[in-house]
Amino acid sequence: MIKTTNELTPQELLTILEARTAVFVVEQQCPYQEVDEADRSAVHVCIEKEGELQAYARILAEGERIHFGRVLVVKKFRGQQLGRKLVAKTMKEIEKRYPDLPVSISAQAHLSDFYGSFGFKETSEEYLEDGIPHVEMLWQKSENH
Repeated sequence: MIKTTNELTPQELLTILEARTAVFVVEQQCPYQEVDEADRSAVHVCIEKEGELQAYARILAEGERIHFGRVLVVKKFRGQQLGRKLVAKTMKEIEKRYPDLPVSISAQAHLSDFYGSFGFKETSEEYLEDGIPHVEMLWQKSENH
């Protein structure tokens, strides 16, 4: 399922926000404004099976650059390569909607090799975001196609 915020049903939106809060606020113990203004204009990418959310990411158009984040796999579905499937699906949607724009992400540092396997390159030193080490990464079409 790929929908803008306005296309989501109230139940779909609540399911997404519940999963994001469970992973990013509760599981990772990061008290921060998880639901933010960016959600109003986001494109939501969901992997579902039999109506149950398994994995999620959001895409944000930020001028001349596209960003995706809030990447998660619901705890009970981890270990099934859904993260790889989700990022591939997210990148395919970005290519469709924003064909020539670079894509930036703020990746948890321990996942830089994972994102590197999709053609992302580190563009910053490691930094702390909500107490978790992150790195900025960039994907550019000219380097990957």
